[in-house]
Amino acid sequence: MLKTRVITALVIFSITNVALFLFPGWAWGVFTFCVAFLACWEWGRFCRFSAFGSKAYLGLSLLFSALTFYAYHHGQLFGISFSQLAFSGFVIATAFWVFAAPIWLLKLWRPKASWFLGLVGWIVVFPTWLALLFLRDISPWLLLTFAAIVWVADTAAYFVGKRFGRNKLAPEISPGKTLEGAIGGIVGVGAYFFVWQSLMASSFIGNHVWAQELRSNLVVLFSFFVVLALLSVVGDLFESWMKRGAGMKDSSNLLPRHGGILDRIDALTSTLPVAGLYLLLLARA
Repeated sequence: MLKTRVITALVIFSITNVALFLFPGWAWGVFTFCVAFLACWEWGRFCRFSAFGSKAYLGLSLLFSALTFYAYHHGQLFGISFSQLAFSGFVIATAFWVFAAPIWLLKLWRPKASWFLGLVGWIVVFPTWLALLFLRDISPWLLLTFAAIVWVADTAAYFVGKRFGRNKLAPEISPGKTLEGAIGGIVGVGAYFFVWQSLMASSFIGNHVWAQELRSNLVVLFSFFVVLALLSVVGDLFESWMKRGAGMKDSSNLLPRHGGILDRIDALTSTLPVAGLYLLLLARA
């Protein structure tokens, strides 16, 4: 079991990094297209659609995916630029993750309308895809900078929670998560910020325009890293709550011993679109 999990993790890591750093733009678009569509397929399983509803949701997800890819590849869709499309998606996603999702989790809400849950799935998945495209186009290192916040927070939360965890964070949603672990994750991200800042100051990456813009106000950037760490917890808990509502342990079994696509990108869905919005607003300032 552990061997399978490790092998799967290494394969995922290798493929993702090859795609991130070596694929041309169109190939990265195709790669992330597959990720987004599979995530929609998994989300559809949460919604308890009828047989017809499930096919309709998959068909519409495929249509929206194709339109998104067209906008990315050609730079616009129906006169709307890809940048404008991304900005709209980031605003919607940020509003959802900052305001709607926390209330949803606090109230332990279980909507019964399948169509509503399906719509929420698109709000979760498509802005994340737009962020994967937008941030990577600026620089693979930029995308990695923000994705690493999630990985650091998750890893630190796991080890701190395992060692010091006493108080459950959200027992009705994810019994294994503790308040101490969540705090450890935030502290870990704080430490990551200083490591990242040191690397930017001493490597060629720090000379890139995007890096200089990010570092123009380090106090604001540090605060933003912490905000993303908090949002990563929201994204993780929200996907867990959706799985519980559907009576599922994993979003699927696509990735041996790792569950499904949504299990791997849950916290990225609540952080990358917000990071994308931050970058766009920073560029407009």
